[in-house]
Amino acid sequence: MLQGEKKSRVIYLSENHEAFSRLVEVMARLRGPGGCPWDRKQTHRSLSRYILEEAYETIDAIDSSDFDHVKEELGDLLLQIIFQAQIAAEEGKFTIDDVANGIADKLVRRHPHVFGERRTVTTPEEVVVGWEEIKLGEKGAPAYVLDGIPRSLPSLLYAYELQSKAAAVGFDWEEAESALDKLPEEAIELKNAIQTGADVEDEIGDVLFTAVNVARKLGLDPEVALRHACEKFARRFRYVEERAIQQGWSLQDMSLDELDALWDEAKEKEEDR
Repeated sequence: MLQGEKKSRVIYLSENHEAFSRLVEVMARLRGPGGCPWDRKQTHRSLSRYILEEAYETIDAIDSSDFDHVKEELGDLLLQIIFQAQIAAEEGKFTIDDVANGIADKLVRRHPHVFGERRTVTTPEEVVVGWEEIKLGEKGAPAYVLDGIPRSLPSLLYAYELQSKAAAVGFDWEEAESALDKLPEEAIELKNAIQTGADVEDEIGDVLFTAVNVARKLGLDPEVALRHACEKFARRFRYVEERAIQQGWSLQDMSLDELDALWDEAKEKEEDR
C-alpha cells in the first residue's frame, strides 16, 4: 500500500488458523508411518516439476476468470509448498513456520514506507526501486550485474530479467521506438542466415530477444503477450476446423488459399464482435 492511501486490513483467516494447520497435519499424516506410499517416496527433487506445472495451471485458471477453478489451483500450488516444507522438516532443515515467517519478515523489511518511517513513496515505480535497493543491502553487491537470475526461467522471462537488470545500470534503449527499429535489422540478418546456411537458430534468438526488448520498453509482459497471441491463433484455427467440418471438407485436402479464406473469415468474425 502506498503512503497516503487509506488503510484497508481485511484478513480472511480463522483466528486459530485451523484451515492452514489442518492442511499441514494432513500432509504430515500422508508422509508419516502408515501414510501414502507415493507421498512417502517423494523427495525435493522428484516434486520440483510439479511446482512449475501447478503454477502454470493456476495462471490458466486466472486467465479464464473462473474463480472456483482459481481457488482449486491455488490449493494445488499451496500443497506443493507444504509438501516441500514437510520433507525439509523431517530432514531437520526448516519448517513451514520458518517459510511463512521468512517471507513475512522480508515483506516488512522491504516495505519501510508501510511498516517504518524510512522513506516516502508515491508511485509503484518508486516502490520497485526501493525494493531493489534494500535487496542489494541485504545480499551485498553481486560480482556481476546479471548474477542471481535463475537460468531455469522460461526463455521469455529470462530475456526480460536480463534486459531489466542491464537497464537498471543504464544499458538500455531510450524509448520503445528505438528498440523497435532494431527488429527489421535482426529480420534481415535472419533472412541472410537462411539464404547462406549460417547459424539460423542464433539469428532467430536475436529476433525474439529484440521483440522482448520492445515489449519491456512498452511496459508489457512478453510472456502474457505471446500467450494471448497463442490463444488467438488456437481460437481462429478452431473456427477454420469447424467451418471445414460443416462443409464436409478435410483440412489436409484443402489448398492454402482455401484455408486462408476461412482464416480471414475467423478474423472478420472476431472484429465484428
